[in-house]
Amino acid sequence: MGLRARFWPGLRTRSIWLEAAIALAATVVVAVGAAAPDAGPLGVVLPLGAALAVLLFLFRRTRPLLPFAVAALEAALSPVASIGVLVTSYAVGRYVGGWPQRAVAAVAGAVAVTRPWSLGTLNETAGAVGGAVLVVVLPGALGAWARTRAQLLAALRERAERAEAERELLARDAVLTERTRIAREMHDVVGHRVSLMVLQAGAIEVAAGDAARVEQLAGQVQTAGRQALDELRHMVGVLRDGEVDDAAPLGPQPGLADLPRLVANAREAGMTVELCGPAEAIGDPAVERAAYRIVQEALTNVSKHAPGAPVTVTIGRTDEGLVVRVVNGPSSSTPGPPGGGFGLVGLAERVRTLGGRLRAEPRLDGGFLVEAVLPA
Repeated sequence: MGLRARFWPGLRTRSIWLEAAIALAATVVVAVGAAAPDAGPLGVVLPLGAALAVLLFLFRRTRPLLPFAVAALEAALSPVASIGVLVTSYAVGRYVGGWPQRAVAAVAGAVAVTRPWSLGTLNETAGAVGGAVLVVVLPGALGAWARTRAQLLAALRERAERAEAERELLARDAVLTERTRIAREMHDVVGHRVSLMVLQAGAIEVAAGDAARVEQLAGQVQTAGRQALDELRHMVGVLRDGEVDDAAPLGPQPGLADLPRLVANAREAGMTVELCGPAEAIGDPAVERAAYRIVQEALTNVSKHAPGAPVTVTIGRTDEGLVVRVVNGPSSSTPGPPGGGFGLVGLAERVRTLGGRLRAEPRLDGGFLVEAVLPA
């Protein structure tokens, strides 16, 4: 550890020069006062003044009680040396944190300045007490006020920095949440369209000998592809613009009333799907949209992992809310490659956000079950 780090930790060069100026000024005042007739023995006052100057320069901030003790001893020996007590009293109030230490130092400084053993009259006593207040109490109080103010400013600065860091974290979390939501929507919408296109392309290969059927399936593939591109273009446009204004193309979000059309599209793609229960609006767009996405993701998973399996979609109402249940049987053909599992994760997040619960598990007959209970 260097000399600067040991005696003046964290101080800039300008502050060190200030410490030197304070020590020099105190020394000059004591030296000038030592020439007075009642200054006391020069052989004691001058060495103590020099020691006070060194201690002020080295320890005024880090160990202020050391120069204060020397200044008090010098003031007790010579009344003209009270300037040292004034400077060190402020240092004790400013840089000593404990009130008991401050109180002991104040009493010792007051005794040294008043010199009660040399007082003879009431006027001398009153003057000595007033001097002690001006030399010891007032500088110490100013030092304590400066310390409290510095601590308050530091606490406010720390609180502001903490608040700024928390705002950055909240903003980062908001961006991450929005990215996750957009990725989930893109997976639900575009992934479903592409899965239908894959099924329809497979049906074209099977129906290669039926020209009318091939033409019908090819038209469905084109329609699904255009819809997927339109939806993808709309999402990318929103991300690129950064905001949605009044002129942006907006469309109604899918709900329970759109389930028959979703099931019909799946049937046209070659899936065997049965819809049970009334697909009627319930008045809560968020719940209806979640129910639609659950059925959409379940049908997409069946087309990927259990092609040819019959699917039953059931919509019902219970005391707990809206129940969406999608059950598929075992696959009648070779399943496709395993997916990443992000679809079910996104569904779980969506259902949990609404305060519902989701169950997705394989069945004993080789099929799969997706069941959600949404508050409604």
